[in-house]
Amino acid sequence: MAKRIVVIGGVAAGPKAAARARRLDPTAEITVVERDARASYGACGFPYYVGGSVGRIEELMETPSGVVRDERFFGQVKDIRLLTRTEAVEIRREAREVVVRHLDSGETRTLPYDRLVLATGAEAARPPIPGLDASNVFFLKTYEDARRFRAALDQIADLLKERDLSGERSARPLRVGVIGAGLIGLETAEALRERGEDVTVVERLPQVLPNVDPEVAAHLEAHARRKGIRVLTDTAVSEVVTEGDRAVALRLPAETVPVDLVLVATGVRPQVALARAAGLEIGPTGAIRVDEHLRTSDPAIYAAGDCAEKRHLVTGKPCWIPLGSTANKEGRVAGTNAVLGDVDAFPGVAGSLVMRFFELTVARTGLGEAEAAGAGFDPVAAIVVGPDKPHFMPGSAPMLLKLIADRKTRRVLGVQGVGRGDVARRVDAAVAAVTAGMTLEQVANLDLVYAPPYAPPMDLLVVAANTVRNVLDGLARGVRPEEVLRWRREGRPHDLVDVRSPAEHEALPFDAAKLVPLGQLRARAGDLPKDRPVVLVCKIGLRGYEGQRILEGLGFENVAFLEGGVVGWPHDPSDG
Repeated sequence: MAKRIVVIGGVAAGPKAAARARRLDPTAEITVVERDARASYGACGFPYYVGGSVGRIEELMETPSGVVRDERFFGQVKDIRLLTRTEAVEIRREAREVVVRHLDSGETRTLPYDRLVLATGAEAARPPIPGLDASNVFFLKTYEDARRFRAALDQIADLLKERDLSGERSARPLRVGVIGAGLIGLETAEALRERGEDVTVVERLPQVLPNVDPEVAAHLEAHARRKGIRVLTDTAVSEVVTEGDRAVALRLPAETVPVDLVLVATGVRPQVALARAAGLEIGPTGAIRVDEHLRTSDPAIYAAGDCAEKRHLVTGKPCWIPLGSTANKEGRVAGTNAVLGDVDAFPGVAGSLVMRFFELTVARTGLGEAEAAGAGFDPVAAIVVGPDKPHFMPGSAPMLLKLIADRKTRRVLGVQGVGRGDVARRVDAAVAAVTAGMTLEQVANLDLVYAPPYAPPMDLLVVAANTVRNVLDGLARGVRPEEVLRWRREGRPHDLVDVRSPAEHEALPFDAAKLVPLGQLRARAGDLPKDRPVVLVCKIGLRGYEGQRILEGLGFENVAFLEGGVVGWPHDPSDG
């Protein structure tokens, strides 16, 4: 008798599990149940559809050869039955059957299974803010969400157009309020700004993109402002003000911001109601608990994708990090095991992510500094800045990396970066290092590829590892921008010394710093105080470190360099 495999959820992990199961078992009866009208689409592409980079929303559900992954495609190409607009309403574990209801007809029926794969994904987190039911307030989680949001943008933009005296059509920008500055919020804010809209992003936390450390997030926030996006952090929306059925403003503690549309991007949560009702065990993260084979507390049921709990590869503890890439990998494992038994395993995740934000790339893997401390490590970190290829090569661009390690074991715990350079490549290399539990010494000696068109001889990832080694060995003493600003706010005496050349200082002033070029530092050391901190400033931090070692050799004890230098300073240089 053919094995019966039912998959609940048809966006990422579900179709992957079904397709893998079909490749392994050509005779199995495979059914995918999806409550929406569309299945197997690239939800991570929604912001780019909203902004117009993706012209047709259908492109998000096409194969690379342009074939739409619909019921016909799954039936004819995959021999998989895809049931759209069909909701799984009950799992009867003892009978091994799923009760489903067709949303258009209301008809219910049961689907028997030998193996069941839950791929119910995540749902948009709805904050308790009055006014979210207004007709021009949108979320961006489903295919229909994206279609409706883009249609509303185009419709309202058209309504705002007026003919000027020359007969040409002109319009004021749409005023769009984005609630939440995470991945989706920032990606969509970028897309909207690229359309020419007037965008205000409101984030209740102290920084944008809470997935990364503050030093990295500060560069994103500064760049958003340079691009004309208004960013309000540490600010909560108390109400979406409405007139009739339409939102007209966001009420904030200090002001009211007028809006034509609102996007709510306050995160997602695992969709586990069906699993919970069936009595499956839910983990401490709120997602479905699974073992390394993605098997739930019922041996006949697997869970994959955003509905399933993960294991963090650094801490070894349960975590929940929803990503399309993880969903596809887990879907493959679940599909394999649904057919062959528990022969494949998913080891866990390192918390890797990447995002483009205008000309910048931001990426991370492993643990951030605060996360590492919270997980019981004793973290030590350093920030370095440098080019992604030698400065003399066309296209060379700067980037900032932050590397976090454990003080006792010298194990690399995480790497984050931001910049115009190829940050993603460095973080991808760091993923392997973090996953393998490499030490600083091992990362510092990685045999990374080198040629001038691609990388400098000492890659910035290697430089970051060596810098943390120097910190641990008592050689390097770095100070971060926020610490310097805090000293200023508190009135703590300190001296900033710019060791760049006069031409560099004039081209990019660091106003509060006294200019003492590195070549003159030994001769002019007597002009510097020894009774208060001296912070040496340069372009990227290297000459500052050299200056620190010079002054220490001359008897200075309270001296450090500005990590990342002027390039890594995310604020107005006049604040320096």
